[in-house]
Amino acid sequence: MDVSAAERAVTARHLRRVWGLPGTVLGRSRWPAALDQRVHWHWNYWWQAHLLDTLVDAQLRAPTPARLALIRSFARSVRLRNFGRWTNDYYDDIAWLGLALQRVSALGVDVGPALAAIDTQLLSGWTAAAGGGIRWRRGDDFKNAPANGPAAIFHARSGNLPRARAMTSWMSSTLVDPGSGLVWDGIRADTGELVKHIYTYCQGVYLGACLELSEVDNAARTVRAVSEYCAPGEVLRGQGGGDGGLFAAILARYLALAARSLPEPEASLARSLVLTSASACWSGAAETPEGPLFSAHWDRPAPALPLPEDAPERDMSVQVGGWMLLEAAATLT
Repeated sequence: MDVSAAERAVTARHLRRVWGLPGTVLGRSRWPAALDQRVHWHWNYWWQAHLLDTLVDAQLRAPTPARLALIRSFARSVRLRNFGRWTNDYYDDIAWLGLALQRVSALGVDVGPALAAIDTQLLSGWTAAAGGGIRWRRGDDFKNAPANGPAAIFHARSGNLPRARAMTSWMSSTLVDPGSGLVWDGIRADTGELVKHIYTYCQGVYLGACLELSEVDNAARTVRAVSEYCAPGEVLRGQGGGDGGLFAAILARYLALAARSLPEPEASLARSLVLTSASACWSGAAETPEGPLFSAHWDRPAPALPLPEDAPERDMSVQVGGWMLLEAAATLT
């Protein structure tokens, strides 16, 4: 596996200026890009957050002044493309950008106003309906793990432990299946209906929140549940393109943290899930002039070029997901 090759491939295919302006850069949402993607009209705010986060992974792995300058430009470009704002109406989106920017801040880049704006909006999303938690988006009655998990991690890392604990406790009591230990998607606060879809994404964000708060038993239970239900042959299950292209990679990020912080045997189990998935992802990648092209499903090969128009491998989410997985694996080797 060559994580540097993954970085080169994703950045070469997807990173471009915003509206042609010097000193700007964001990721094009597809490759090859259609017109709306070339001008960043279709730009996927939360995909950009994960691309930024993975650039930080690379900077921590092999720091360079050029990449740090790229990260600084990227952070500024998010605000530019978002028409002068750091936030949007989706609490999960802004939590992801907040997590990336916390790590950008640790590199010495001043993003204080962005973090303050994100913190304020996340705090405003909490209501007592359905026992607590924040909504998926403003004005919506759906409360889910994809919003509350990353927000809990954000609050924990910013020092607001009471809010982080309240959110994680709400997920534990409301969204964790007592039988399997898996995390359900969410609950409709207006009716009390549980939405019991199982996504790798939800397991990852809940695991990450538990790790931040040293809830070892809950974190260990989640690792065991993932191993049993979400990783046939120890390869994390893919969930297609679009937003699903990032789901398993998000889980891999927090499994790698679990491998470094949980006691045995769950630490070794988490490690094996990440490394086996990364090996499968790398082995199944297709070769392109820019470098590896990752499959949307790590347990099967990527299609050969030229890609069909509807191939999920065209999505930036899928390619950032593969790179993110390899960065997670690199922290364990």
